[in-house]
Amino acid sequence: MTPREVVPGVFSVGAIDWDLRLFDELIPTPDGTSYNSYLIRGSEKTALIDTVNPPKFTDLTTNLDRLGVEKIDYIIANHAEQDHSGSIPAMLERFSGAKVVTNAKCRDFLVDLLQISADQVIVIEDGDTLALGDKTLEFIIAPWVHWPETMLTYLQEDRILFSCDLFGSHYATSSLYVPDEATIYESAKRYYAEIMMPFRSSITAHLSKLEPREIAMIAPSHGPIYDRPAFIMDAYRDWTGDAVTNMVLLPFVSMHGSTQAMVDHFVGALMERGVQVQPFNLSKTDIGELAKGMVDAATIVIGTPTLIFGPHPQAVYAAYLANLLRPKTRYVSVIGSYGWGGKTVDTLAGMLGRLKIEVIDPVYIKGYPKEEDFAALDRLADEIKKKHEEAGALSP
Repeated sequence: MTPREVVPGVFSVGAIDWDLRLFDELIPTPDGTSYNSYLIRGSEKTALIDTVNPPKFTDLTTNLDRLGVEKIDYIIANHAEQDHSGSIPAMLERFSGAKVVTNAKCRDFLVDLLQISADQVIVIEDGDTLALGDKTLEFIIAPWVHWPETMLTYLQEDRILFSCDLFGSHYATSSLYVPDEATIYESAKRYYAEIMMPFRSSITAHLSKLEPREIAMIAPSHGPIYDRPAFIMDAYRDWTGDAVTNMVLLPFVSMHGSTQAMVDHFVGALMERGVQVQPFNLSKTDIGELAKGMVDAATIVIGTPTLIFGPHPQAVYAAYLANLLRPKTRYVSVIGSYGWGGKTVDTLAGMLGRLKIEVIDPVYIKGYPKEEDFAALDRLADEIKKKHEEAGALSP
């Protein structure tokens, strides 16, 4: 990567990770990612906003060298997670006079995680500003985006919001700005689902807090810069709102074909009723795509056989993921089969306590589905159609 000028005096100096395929040893990243760091040269002081993941530290220093940077006065830490902050200790060694600027909670995290000295940190509060001469940084405390210490930095004169993880996307591209809004929309939605969705109410409040500011660009810590901020801010308003779509997510696993037969019939029944459905075979599914599907789907139906006395572990994983991410889903049900008994349905329903949902009567059968079982699946499809109509997701 090479340093690139965003506006006069502001440069993108971070790193692109083209080959990353698993983020945090958890999240699939089929399109790679970037670790964005921004250099701001004021007439009197120079600031670096965020650093990069430590394995990419050389990319950052090479970019700074290409710009002839000999002194950095401030390192702004918007977030303590190591993909943004991990290179701060090395930067403090390289630029010995630099001070880290962040909020008190983030300072404590940096001390714990990176073992830097608290004496190296300037603590700011919400609304504080930092003058660099002809450029002024304003700090906006934004807890639970997606850690409790996160903040945003706003460059007043150039109207650039450095948003850290908020509005980001795991998308490696040579384009400084969003190259294609349709592509980035999907990547950003997936990123929101995987990272931001559990904090939907907090993000809604932060969006309102940003409304009075004129924002010409949004420069996140992952993915390209938004030179049309309304695009991503409108998307976030939609994702964090309460409206759901006419969609049934159907994560399922089948061991010997019984649950598969039920899923196949159920998918057709929903389609016949005008209800959109997206099955996810959990033995093959990219969990990021499943998470993205949860953002606004009205209903989740989990399909699973009974393994010994409970649900298949992959179905447990799907339920745990939904409970962790807390989508705005309104309705949940279960379909599947058992051999001799168990508590599969109760176990899965009990795992969803963080969701504000209505549980629709499951279709859980013994053995391979018979005609009456397929009829029960048809009735479940009827009930889901009715619920979607009541929720305003489907026209009667």
